[in-house]
Amino acid sequence: MYKHILLAVDGSENAVRAAKEAVKIASETSLIEMVYVADFEKAKTEVLHAKSSESLMLERKRKVAPIEEVLRSAGKQFKLTILHGKPGPEIVKYANENKVDVVVIGSRGLNGLQEMVLGSVSHKVMKRVHCPALIVK
Repeated sequence: MYKHILLAVDGSENAVRAAKEAVKIASETSLIEMVYVADFEKAKTEVLHAKSSESLMLERKRKVAPIEEVLRSAGKQFKLTILHGKPGPEIVKYANENKVDVVVIGSRGLNGLQEMVLGSVSHKVMKRVHCPALIVK
């Protein structure tokens, strides 16, 4: 079984579905590490509108609260790690440096043209991590 599961989260419904799948593959002793990446492009706006660094942190934690609830109600051991940068490369770097056993990530459901033009975080992660990756639709 997997001992260290990296669950990439962004507060979306896709991340909640990914959390439910992470619960299914986690054993009693697994650690599910939620990794939230504060995207540089979006973080600028968040920082400008935040009243303080504490309120900014509270807002980020509020986004992942539904995912924490999924893990807590399943009785799984978890922790939250917040990174800064571009989500795809930061998740890959963190997963590879920390030698996680598997990455679980939600898919945003881009159509073929959108994915070709924009790329998708899940696709970038899947191609570059050195461990198995589970993309949840």
